[in-house]
Amino acid sequence: MTAQQFVSSNEIRARFSKAMSIMYQKEVPLYGALVELVAETNRQVLSEDAILANQLQITGEINRLAMERHGAIRVGTAEELKTLRRLFAVMGMSPVGYYDLAVAGVPVHSTAFRAVHETALQLSPFRVFTSLLRLELIENVQLRELAQQLLARRRIFTERALELITLHEAQGGLDEEQAQEFIVQALETFRWHSQATVSADEYQQLHDQHRLIADVVAFKGPHINHLTPRTLDIDRVQLAMPQRGITPKAVIEGPPPRNCPILLRQTSFKALEEDVAFIEHDGHKIAGHHTARFGEIEQRGIALTPEGRALYDRLLQATHDALQAPATEKNAAQYNQLLAEHFQAFPDDYAALREQRLAWFRYFPTECGLAAKETLDKHSSLDQLIALDYVRFQPLVYEDFLPVSAAGIFQSNLGDSRHTQYGTASSRTTFEQALGAEVIDELELYQQTQQRSLQACAEALGVYKLEA
Repeated sequence: MTAQQFVSSNEIRARFSKAMSIMYQKEVPLYGALVELVAETNRQVLSEDAILANQLQITGEINRLAMERHGAIRVGTAEELKTLRRLFAVMGMSPVGYYDLAVAGVPVHSTAFRAVHETALQLSPFRVFTSLLRLELIENVQLRELAQQLLARRRIFTERALELITLHEAQGGLDEEQAQEFIVQALETFRWHSQATVSADEYQQLHDQHRLIADVVAFKGPHINHLTPRTLDIDRVQLAMPQRGITPKAVIEGPPPRNCPILLRQTSFKALEEDVAFIEHDGHKIAGHHTARFGEIEQRGIALTPEGRALYDRLLQATHDALQAPATEKNAAQYNQLLAEHFQAFPDDYAALREQRLAWFRYFPTECGLAAKETLDKHSSLDQLIALDYVRFQPLVYEDFLPVSAAGIFQSNLGDSRHTQYGTASSRTTFEQALGAEVIDELELYQQTQQRSLQACAEALGVYKLEA
């Protein structure tokens, strides 16, 4: 079979993303209302802000707004994580970044599976934040052994899905029929199962250790627990959610509102209490409830360089130190005020962000630059070309996640206010051993994207190497 007969990984990813969205809207109707609200908000913002609309048009971001979503999944064993890596590889998704959420009271460490090249991201930006439960953080030895036994005997992938993954690896791709079957089979891993695999008492013990432990261990599979549409104005969506019968969390995670958005801001509606059936040891079922799945919204800003990220982390920590307590509904106004005050130290202008090398950009030759190509000094610098308006820069969107924000979303929507502190440090090396591969450094990806845009500008304008 030739490569021409294979469906591209980008196409498989786009189809799978759409199929998952349809499935999740059926499982969680409130998510459908959220998607409609975000789409309506985005239309309003684009009609009101011509500069932003033009920016998104230049970068190509406008074409992916409607399909911008990420999911989140939690698994319990190294084997599950390793097989997920192989499954996502069929869709052209690689593990990017390492996140330790235990420092924020959530007993997992994570990565994000996503496409890594800007061209592939434009075709389908679907990404899945994937967490591995750290069983060693279950303090009760008997309960830890029970969790290990339950996880060891479950099978979260269909046999046919495994066969198609192996086939993809052997032949280098999937044809049309195989690709369609793969999407159907792979989707089963992410489907909700209302029947637990534990008794009501066992569930309660797991739940008392941490709600997320019960969510990972007590069910047949690692149901997708949220999908996330991308908005251009998260504050507007946050205010509009109650009007649609959706109760948002009290505090938007991430940086404060800015003229030039940075990194990632997230909010959500609180997790739904859903009916489940617990299986007692004598085989009879007991009706109960489980709280896990929720709706999340994100607003993505510019990706930050190591210097920019260090400044962000420092200002965020200063805000939390000043608050002297976790951000909740009771102190949300105080937290937002403190956040805004501290972040005044972060430049809110793209030119300043570029000059101070706090953020990553993509560079584009202008029409007047292309027209002047024959007269340009081949040794022209980037700053000179920008001053002449021969090159313009646009923000490079942040494609990844923030561990403190992710933990904040998990804690708030699960109603967990205990903010457990885990003393055992997590290990990127241990995670990568479970994954069966090294995670990719996201900062290197941003640098590569920026450099490719500079190289394209240099070639288009006929000048020597450009450097930011």
